Amino acid sequence: MEHVTIELVNATIGYKTKNKATIVASNLNGSLLKGKLVSLVGRNGCGKSTLLRTITGFQPLLEGRVIQEGKEIQEYSIQERARILSIVTTNTMHVQDMTVFDLVAMGRSPYTGFWGKLGQKDKEIIAESLRIVGMEQYIDRMVETLSDGERQKVMIAKAIAQETSVIILDEPTSFLDYPSKIKTMQLLRTLAHDKNKTVFLSTHDLEQALQFSDDIWMLDDDRNLVIRNPKQMISEGILEKTFGYINWLQNLD
Repeated sequence: MEHVTIELVNATIGYKTKNKATIVASNLNGSLLKGKLVSLVGRNGCGKSTLLRTITGFQPLLEGRVIQEGKEIQEYSIQERARILSIVTTNTMHVQDMTVFDLVAMGRSPYTGFWGKLGQKDKEIIAESLRIVGMEQYIDRMVETLSDGERQKVMIAKAIAQETSVIILDEPTSFLDYPSKIKTMQLLRTLAHDKNKTVFLSTHDLEQALQFSDDIWMLDDDRNLVIRNPKQMISEGILEKTFGYINWLQNLD
């Protein structure tokens, strides 16, 4: 039986100011499942970032419902939500005097209490998280010495160490070279399929989205949320309608 981790029900997303609400998109419906890698695509300015911020609870929902693990998002405290959902942002982290271990250890903060004291179990989870992303040999390295690709892997390890059922990533490959992009997407697909995580990411790279995703969520030019698997996106002409004809689409299985 499929396990729904996050569900949108007639959701309206946008911004509230003192005097009015600005709607970005409305009547959004969709479900994210455990064990699936899902990519969110759309033109610049279509509302992808707004949707991500709403799902993660950083931006209030205007109307409708966002349900996380069977409960309304507003019913959770920040601490409770941090045990369901981990986030990897698009911003490159500029940290000084912090080791890889210390950065990944931040993912254990929902479990370590006020003082943040790490127990043996926490240390084992940190080590295993680094092993999963292939960065275990860097555990004592300073973060500022890492390449962008290595740093992104460490940020994903931090999300893994948080032990959430959902990992949400905002443009996780945007600062990476091509080989690192592919390795990162392969890693995220493995996390979804082998570790039974819901992995939900926004991306501008349609080729990667089609190659690695189980499903694609697209905010089209009318701000409708269209959900299909990659083959359907191509065969039904949905991507072509929004993004125009792309030669390599014909060569994808």
